Amino acid sequence: MRTNIERFKKDLSKLIDDGHLLQMAIQHECLPTELEAVVRESLGEKTEEYIKNLPSFKAEYQTWYSKSISLLRQLLPDRLEDFKRHYEKPKSRREITVESYRIEDYLQGISITRRLEGITVVGLEAAIPHFNQQIAIIKAASARFDSSLFEIRQLVQADLFDTELEAAESLLKYKFTRAAGALAGVVLEGHLSQICSDRLLTPPKKNPGISDFNDILKSAEAIDIPQWRFIQHLADIRNLCDHSRKPEPTEQQVKDLIDGVKKIIKTVF
Repeated sequence: MRTNIERFKKDLSKLIDDGHLLQMAIQHECLPTELEAVVRESLGEKTEEYIKNLPSFKAEYQTWYSKSISLLRQLLPDRLEDFKRHYEKPKSRREITVESYRIEDYLQGISITRRLEGITVVGLEAAIPHFNQQIAIIKAASARFDSSLFEIRQLVQADLFDTELEAAESLLKYKFTRAAGALAGVVLEGHLSQICSDRLLTPPKKNPGISDFNDILKSAEAIDIPQWRFIQHLADIRNLCDHSRKPEPTEQQVKDLIDGVKKIIKTVF
């Protein structure tokens, strides 16, 4: 789990750095004279080179947005809709104003002008405050790592799961296949339950099981189809172990279940 936390930190740091470059890029695309004047105060003769190396906001934003959405789903799910709101056009919008303008409008090159008067009513720069807010939300996600409680909870849970899986392997070694599989299933169910809790996802059933957690994670696009199928396969083996019926789970099936649970814990979070 410590490795996962470090990976999150690294991905988040890169998103913030890329966001800062895009922030400069959109300001240059909308207000080139003003931005160049500000940059020149700091960089002097290196201003032209800096401006030249800025990314294209319209070309790079969608990639940044998609990565941000993926990260927020895992780290700060309660701010996900707010983040999207700064990009998506309001569904109830009847006219484009400075208040209702969104980044999606900017990417389509939409602006509102009064041609007869030659006045721009809503310019492309109306998207800048929305992107600034998106960067602020991404930065807020880093606050989770500043809390020792976040890391302690994750590490304690990881240690608990490791201990239970070691116990399952020991049971399998002594031919207690059903007990070993049932214990591994408990670990998988607990892990998926925690993911749903972290993402504010509530299963429809009062007492959900692996399949219920699996389905809701797929619906929320927290896992892809191959992962969903793999987890369902593990759930099927777990069901063999939980019920005293034939066919008996084989040692290989239970070993596959234990190994599969280890894989899910490391790759789905």
